[in-house]
Amino acid sequence: METVTENILNVTLLPPRQKHPAIFARFDLLREGESLTLHNDHDPKPLYYQLLGERGDIFTWEYLEQGPECWKVQIGKRITGANGETLGQIAAKDLRKAEVFKKYGLDFCCGGKKTVREACKEKGIDATRVEEELQHPENLESADRNSYNEWSLGFLADFIVNNHHNYIRKNLPELRGYAEKCARVHGAHHPELLSIKQLVEQVNDELLDHLEHEERILFPYIKSLEHADPNRATAKTTGAQKLKDLIDNLEKEHAFIGEAFDRIRQLSRNYQVPEDGCGSYRLLFKMLPDFEEDLHQHIHLENNILFPKAIERESNDHAD
Repeated sequence: METVTENILNVTLLPPRQKHPAIFARFDLLREGESLTLHNDHDPKPLYYQLLGERGDIFTWEYLEQGPECWKVQIGKRITGANGETLGQIAAKDLRKAEVFKKYGLDFCCGGKKTVREACKEKGIDATRVEEELQHPENLESADRNSYNEWSLGFLADFIVNNHHNYIRKNLPELRGYAEKCARVHGAHHPELLSIKQLVEQVNDELLDHLEHEERILFPYIKSLEHADPNRATAKTTGAQKLKDLIDNLEKEHAFIGEAFDRIRQLSRNYQVPEDGCGSYRLLFKMLPDFEEDLHQHIHLENNILFPKAIERESNDHAD
């Protein structure tokens, strides 16, 4: 019977100048999927950045113990082709983890195709801290407990229409009205409201056509993928676009809408109402983040779950 021993490197036993060379040498000996456990007397976080800079994103990093006297880190070598999951993939598998992304301002819907490290690098955020929090989903809470990733394509498409499309159609006219009123009443002293009004109008123009495109062309075809539907060919060619091309265009529209709300958030200083803000001003700055939150959930369900599954399903059908 073969005995499996843990691969441990205790660098507290080495002179300082030998520590990093010894760690790199041991890491380079790892085969894909293997790991070593590093023991140190302080947080080895500088090693994380040195390893990332000199070896690239080919390793995993998990704290097993964090001081105050001993730090233990498990460092693994990734399997080729299994580089870090994207923000969108992580959120799709466990929506609780989206709470970590929200906490650090990481875009998991429109920007969901980036890895954690790529997104953190762009924002100047400590990636090890984010990754550490993601490793403990049991400590996270999410008000949304739906298992979207397990739903059928048709059910998810109907859910998006009945909840998110209807939410937009119900609330966007009122949002436009308050944006216009606040710009007219307070725009002289708060010129950012003029820009916010313009951005809301741009979102309105983009969204209404966007919803129609999804409901008339994309969603009927996606739903047809679940059945031997004789109308599938008609549904597919209605928009004179292949599924992947259609989805690429819709994701670009998602990105435009997401960028518009990023700009609105910046202009409003995270929706802070000034001292001279009236009731309409306060209501607008309550409606905007609520609308943005619904959009994030809406786009997440499409970009990270519905669209990839539809493309995979169509690809599998063609392979049969």
